[in-house]
Amino acid sequence: MTMRFYDALQMDPSVLKRKISACDTGKEKAYYWTAIAVRSVLIVAFAIVFISLLSGVFGADNTPLAVALFCMMLGIRFVNFEYCIGDSLVALAAVLAILVLVPSAAAVVPPVLLIPLHFAAFFALLYMTTQRPEMGNGGLYSFAYIYLTGNPMMGESLIRRGLMALVGYLICGAILFAKHRHQHKTTRFHHVMGKFDLSQPVHLWQLRMALGVSLVMTAGQVFGVERFMWMGFACASLLSQYPYSGSTIARFRQRLVGAVAGSCAFFCSIW
Repeated sequence: MTMRFYDALQMDPSVLKRKISACDTGKEKAYYWTAIAVRSVLIVAFAIVFISLLSGVFGADNTPLAVALFCMMLGIRFVNFEYCIGDSLVALAAVLAILVLVPSAAAVVPPVLLIPLHFAAFFALLYMTTQRPEMGNGGLYSFAYIYLTGNPMMGESLIRRGLMALVGYLICGAILFAKHRHQHKTTRFHHVMGKFDLSQPVHLWQLRMALGVSLVMTAGQVFGVERFMWMGFACASLLSQYPYSGSTIARFRQRLVGAVAGSCAFFCSIW
């Protein structure tokens, strides 16, 4: 039996495509292809309205945060942080604080502080939001951080960016609460922190992403690369592979020492 069209619009395109493959008639295939097309049009239309509205209220210079908030809003409907709703709401506030404040801080701190600043902020984002990288949160928050770091704000614009983040928190927090408040009730964030272990692929993935992106972003800023955030996007894309194979884990452990040594040498060169 064909599902309601509204229900089809709520489904992920990959699920709809599997349903198309399983269809026995051309009419059913056309039904689901129509759902994919209409879903795409509605998302684009809503994105235009949402981003334009926030940019109109808080300034066009803060459009990058509006784009990030739109992506977060879509993602948070389906993917939570894997711990209880109270701690998740606190983590969401911390995530937005990082996205608002760290890009501006990175624009003014001495070069020697850039690597630890980017590494700490990026790793914190991944650790708070991405317990299962295969669900896509890692790519979403990586994109937001890199995009906003490439578009830092100061003064009045930064205040408006903070106010936009507050609005975004209210929207995303409401969605997070409505969709996920009954999940992971007994898991607290400190339980997640207590499970940190470099023998776990997810934690190796988080470290690899944070270290790689922090090095690349710092190099782009220190050497004055125009639109250096594209270097960050490329790096995050290359490092985002997950899950690892056994050989990948072994190679990463070997390279981690070299990367740390390289970071120390980079510190010395810019000191």
